Parts: sequence; C-alpha cells; structure tokens
Amino acid sequence: MTDRITFDGPVILGAGLAGLTAALACAPRRALVLSPTPLATGCSSAWAQGGMAAALSEEDAPALHAADTMAAGAGLCDPEAVALLTTEGPAAVRALAALGAPFDRQTNGDFVLSLEAAHAKARVARVGGDGAGAAIMAAVIAAVRAAPSIEVRENARARRLLQDATGRVVGVLAEIDGKLVEIRCASVILATGGVGGLYAVTTTPAEVRGEGLGLAALAGAVIADPEFVQFHPTAIDIGRDPAPLATEALRGEGAILRDKDGRAFMADYHPARELAPRDVVARAIHAERAAGRGAFLDATTAVGAHFPHEFPAVFAACMSAGIDPRVQPIPVTPAVHYHMGGVATDLDGRTSLPGLLAAGECASTGVHGANRLASNSLLEAAVFGARAGRVARELALDGEPPLAAAPAPDLPDAALQGLRQAMSRDAGVIRDADGLARLIAALDALETVHGAAPTLVAAGLIARAALARQESRGGHFRADFLATALPERTFVTLDNAAAGLRYAAE
Repeated sequence: MTDRITFDGPVILGAGLAGLTAALACAPRRALVLSPTPLATGCSSAWAQGGMAAALSEEDAPALHAADTMAAGAGLCDPEAVALLTTEGPAAVRALAALGAPFDRQTNGDFVLSLEAAHAKARVARVGGDGAGAAIMAAVIAAVRAAPSIEVRENARARRLLQDATGRVVGVLAEIDGKLVEIRCASVILATGGVGGLYAVTTTPAEVRGEGLGLAALAGAVIADPEFVQFHPTAIDIGRDPAPLATEALRGEGAILRDKDGRAFMADYHPARELAPRDVVARAIHAERAAGRGAFLDATTAVGAHFPHEFPAVFAACMSAGIDPRVQPIPVTPAVHYHMGGVATDLDGRTSLPGLLAAGECASTGVHGANRLASNSLLEAAVFGARAGRVARELALDGEPPLAAAPAPDLPDAALQGLRQAMSRDAGVIRDADGLARLIAALDALETVHGAAPTLVAAGLIARAALARQESRGGHFRADFLATALPERTFVTLDNAAAGLRYAAE
C-alpha cells in the first residue's frame, strides 16, 4: 500500500549543488530534499575538480567571461542567460566562500585564479588544486544540515512525477527506504544531474543516468538540446567505472598531450593546442587512440614534484593504479562528463509544466549552447539553483488532486550495461546516421521488453536529436555531416521526438 503525505513547500529531487542551493534559497519556506544516496555521494558536484569560473579579478569582467562562454557554445548560447550567469557569478562564488567553502587565497585575501581551456583570462577559483567540488559541497551540506527549514531524506528516489488533470505537477511518487510514498507538494524542483551513467565511459557517479530528464519527458515537459553531450578529453584510462578525471587545470598549468612515442600531437589539430576547446581535444585524443598511437597527459615538467599538493585527487587516482604522475605520463581517454541539454527552463528555473522547476545539469537554461565552457557547471548550479529556489518559495500548495500513477519501470542492470555500451559506440565522440539508427533500434527493442524506463527515455531523446541534427557543432560531431549548418537549438517533447522534429527557440 502506498503512503500519502502532503508537504507545504517544494520537494527537491537531488542533493548536488543545484538542489541544495535551491533548498537554502527557499528559506524560510520549508523544503524537502530527496537524495537517492547519502549527502556528498552520488552527485557530480562533489566530484568536480577544476573549480568555479567567475570574473573575480581586476583584469577580468563579466562581459569577457560571457564572450568566452558564447564562443565555446558554438552559436547556440542564449545571450540573456549567459549575461545573467556571468554577472551574478562573482557574488555566487563569494556567497559560497561566506558559507565556508575554502577557496585558495593569495596572501592579500584575493582568490587564486587558474587558467583553463578556452578562457581568455585566469578566472577559475579552486580549492586545494583539484578539490573544489568536494570542499564546496561540504560547506553547503553543513549549511543545509543547520537550516531548520530544510528536511533531507536519503535513500529516496523519484519514480514518477504526479500531475493533476490539467497537467500541473502537484507532487512526486517516491521510493523511500524501499517503500512507495506519494508526496503532494507545492512544487517540484528537479536537480537530478546529468546523463553520464548512460555511457560506458564516464567521469560522473554511476547513479547519474538521466532519470530526472526521463521523468520530466514522461510528464510531457519540453526538453532542450539533448544531443549535446560533452566528453571530457582527459579521463584517466585505468579501467575504472566511473573513470577518474585528470582536471582541465593540468593543461592550464602546461601539461602536454603526447602519443605513446612521446610526440606532442595537439598542434596537428588546433592552434591553441592543449588549451583548445574540450570538443576539439576530445576528438583529437579519440583519433590518436583509434589510430593505435595512444594518448597520454604529460605533466612531469609542468607539475612534477608538486603533484601531491597541487592536484591531490589526480595524484591519488594515478598512484592507486601504479602510475606516478610526477615522473610518468598519464594514460587518458575521452569520457562523458557533462550534458549541455536537459529540461528546458526560463531564467528562473520554470519548465514548460506548471509546478515543475529544474536547475543544474538536468536543466537547459541556454547557458552552455553546444559545448560548455570549463568550470561553468558549478557556477550555473549555484546561480540558477538559487533562482529556482526563490521562485519555488512563493508557489502555493494548490492545483487539483493528483491523478493515479504507477512508478515508472526500472531497467535491469544487464539491460543498463548493454545500453551503456551501445550509447558509447553509437552516440559517442563521433556519430553518424548508421550508428544512430542502430542505437535507436536497440533502444526501441529494450523499451518493448522493459517498458518506458526513464533511463531509456533519456537515451532515446539523445539519440533521436543527434540523428535529426545533420551537422557538426560543439559536442555533437557527425562524421557524415562535417559542416556547421543549423544555428538553432533543439526543443522537443517525448511525443514529437520520435518524429525527429526540431524547431528553433522563439
């Protein structure tokens, strides 16, 4: 029997930086956070290495940060969203510092700022070299734990969005400690993260596999830009699942990409070499590996003996696999790292469905366009998470009673592993029509057997939008359509995605 409760406030699905920032912004309104795992685990925010990009120095400005963001986004960024992110960015970083996030500081108190790929200025605020995500999340979690208005339920997973007869989202069917609970609430904020777990090689937690995106699509929400998946060029290739990350900041410090014979190869692919945009570097590494030459990140000169202090997470991952990065190059491979697409929102987190908001990686604000600029992800989570929380704070518990709903089906593990292999093979760094058609057929076959599991729905949206976009742009590279040709974003619902429809933003 399903328990039924009413909560007079927003229910937030996900406990990464976006979800917890939203919860804090809801105060003094009560907020209920549902997390499928214990706090600080199972979310990409805690794994982020590089830091937070913002115009924090006298030589920088939000307009310069905006220009770099727009350039990386390859013509598909929403200028208004980018302006908001970069203008509000410095205050968001300082607010996290005020909560206790221990950003690296100079002796005069200014932030230590690092240069990362495709940034014209050093503007990435870091913690302990490569520990920004974990340290920021620790500070935010402490604030959430101390907030009397926030209730956190761990081991709680959303299984269906509840809607009334008008389509308004009026609650969530959740599985909490193994028992189904129907929660009627004032609003729902999706903050469920990205889609990395849909791929065989990813740098994100295994739990992050597009379920929020799939649940929103099943409810009828408009989904934006699902085909744009970012592959981080330098996951550490030591056979781990998920793959450890060799942060972008290493190349910012001067690390060199070499083949197995020690030859530096990035000059063959882009004049900016190691600091080229992520999609360019990912394809270069993919090409070198496919040609049998291998790919290795050599930081022996750029970092060397400073590894244990400057990049402790990378150092520990390498040493655990018997690689000493102080004196040895690091084997690297592209891996799914971030999803630029997601549930379409306005600048305050509102989706196309009344009562449903979204923030963080599962949302698509238009900030990232076709390719996210390095270290804009934590910033987006903080800025837009707070905006969504402030909107949800004002929403009343109204709407009609929810319609009866069953939990969405789950995909068995064996089927999920097959899905991951198929996605990496056919919707990976390089795509073509034959592979995408093969993938869609495989996904349809899985759905026939297992039903419309949210993970399958999310994968299908990515595959169908990738097939429909007959061009190469940003993180989406079609071997059969090399030219850049379609300067419009993708907006689809589950009903019209199967028809391959795409229409430009109004």
